Amino acid sequence: MTTKVIMPQMGESIVEGTITKWFKKVGDSIERDEPLFEISTDKVDAEIPAPAAGILLEIFAKEGETIEVNKEVATIGTAGEKPATGSDSAAAPAPVKTEEKAAPQAARPAAPAATGGSGGDAGKEELRRTRSSPVVRRMAAEHDIDIAQVTGSGISGRVTRKDMEAFIAAGGTTTAQTTTAPATAQSEATAAPAAPTFGPTPVAFGSARDLREPMSVMRKKIAHHMMQAKQTAAHVHTVFDVELTRVGRLRDRHKAEFKQREGFNLTWLPFIQKATVDSLRRFPILNASIDGDDIVYHRDVNLGVAVALDWGLIVPVIARADALSLVGLARSTFDLATRARSKQLKPQEVAGNTFSITNPGGFGGRFGTPIIPQPTVAILGIGCIEKRAVVRDDAIAIRTMCTLVLGFDHRLVDGAVADQFMADLKRRLEAARFEGLD
Repeated sequence: MTTKVIMPQMGESIVEGTITKWFKKVGDSIERDEPLFEISTDKVDAEIPAPAAGILLEIFAKEGETIEVNKEVATIGTAGEKPATGSDSAAAPAPVKTEEKAAPQAARPAAPAATGGSGGDAGKEELRRTRSSPVVRRMAAEHDIDIAQVTGSGISGRVTRKDMEAFIAAGGTTTAQTTTAPATAQSEATAAPAAPTFGPTPVAFGSARDLREPMSVMRKKIAHHMMQAKQTAAHVHTVFDVELTRVGRLRDRHKAEFKQREGFNLTWLPFIQKATVDSLRRFPILNASIDGDDIVYHRDVNLGVAVALDWGLIVPVIARADALSLVGLARSTFDLATRARSKQLKPQEVAGNTFSITNPGGFGGRFGTPIIPQPTVAILGIGCIEKRAVVRDDAIAIRTMCTLVLGFDHRLVDGAVADQFMADLKRRLEAARFEGLD
């Protein structure tokens, strides 16, 4: 019996991945969970393990090829077994080894026609525009640079951030601006301007300095998920001010020794994480999800922690966070955040969260009202931690304060329960009775 190998989804907003390397060739034997191929996405680079043991019968995607998630990329079976017919594999290309000579000639001429170009160069230019990462497209828009004019060093000619920085440093900004400015002025003089050769298409109204560009596939997917989440959940937010003075003193006492022992800084986040997972044990409805007309109470607290990246946002997951100590949460958070920034997360580390924490306070925000990711029913937002003047015993005092916001789905969570959860979380943080720091 054959087993299909599919392109995995490396996070909710990831819609495609590029195969950078095959570790096996057709005919090789492989064990279950042995690395089979390596992929690269805008957020994660990862080695993908084989879903079954056997012989690699077919490979449908070459190195450097970008494939949509959930598409079949290979087949694993037993020695002497023939690949299945009448399925997706029947229409797929032949294995990589046999198509090395024929496939490029058969596939490449079609690319310019599909994009409306006039030759191979046009196809490459369009590929650079559509396959570049969001941060590269943003840099291009900010500096009036047409991505197609930048030589890409990435897979399939993709323009990387380093390529863009080098182009700008070499004076690419000035060239792009002088090239596009006359074209914009001329296009305004005509009633039905043709699409400009360089840069995003100008809008049909407003200032000539305004630019229009199509959404990337990733951005469209993010938009879809955000609207789906907003339209599905009955969003309500409750806001609590929490004093962290005692947490601050505890952190100050341990941070030097912690840094020497662990090799990274003891931040405020693990204290809030620990208090949160302990409160979730008391209020399991906030760690639940909705499946049709059923309520699913999750046995484990799988804590999603939002990590801001140069090219977007990703939410790696601390599995069974409720079983970890404060130090364990700190280690897991540091490890996941570090590997997220170097695109080394594994597929299972960006899926399965049952409750999420996001930190707009890291950028100075007093608080935020986060969207609840589906299918979970709650998310905690952490505001900036700062000194504030507060009233204590009829006197004004200076205290370390933070505003916490709980976004919850009112379809499942009543306001009273949400406020009870937040009151419990506030009590734990203000008492600062944390163990296991030594």
